[in-house]
Amino acid sequence: MDSAAHSKLKAFSFPIIMMLVLALVILLPSGTLRYWQAWIYLTIFFIPTLFITVYFFKRNPEFLARRRQGEDQETVKKIPVFFNLFFLAYIIPGFDFRFHWSTVPVWVVIAANLMVFLGYVLIILVFKENSYASSNITVENEQAVISTGPYSIIRHPMYTGLSAMVLFAPLALGSYWAVIPALLHIPWTVLRIRNEEELLLRELPGYQDYCAKTPYRLIPSVW
Repeated sequence: MDSAAHSKLKAFSFPIIMMLVLALVILLPSGTLRYWQAWIYLTIFFIPTLFITVYFFKRNPEFLARRRQGEDQETVKKIPVFFNLFFLAYIIPGFDFRFHWSTVPVWVVIAANLMVFLGYVLIILVFKENSYASSNITVENEQAVISTGPYSIIRHPMYTGLSAMVLFAPLALGSYWAVIPALLHIPWTVLRIRNEEELLLRELPGYQDYCAKTPYRLIPSVW
């Protein structure tokens, strides 16, 4: 297998591995496969993930490779480790289901899953609009400011979609208690955006003008 083919295979396999890890993180604490809220949530998560993986594998495998890169330390190092505990929002629901801590109505579970899905749809639109979208924030040669699609409304639409997915995940998984750590995603997101914008203002030509034209970062008319 040549290096290009090997790189494409790694880029394709990474999202699959991440889906399997997420399934284990959610299902193992529940101690059962009868955790129906988890299966609904995982289905809503898996189908779009498979879609974008196949789509970009064919159209833009370099994008998948970019998504596979680790977190950029310059934008992450300023975020207190405590705020990373929002990931407990995916672990607690399984225990909640096992020990019957919460009784979340079915309609709330369905509504929350809808919000998770809409958040993921927004992220897909971001990926389609901006091939530079990555967890590793760098400014590449010939990179231009993206100001079309969802970027014409807010400067960081990917984080808007991600916030919807994280904040509604506890209710989608049938847990009230998991909402508590999920709320830590709000300060995590605010700090991450501020750190990223410091880098983009410093290194990406035209980004300051874009900020003047598009004043809101995450939520229109709010912030």
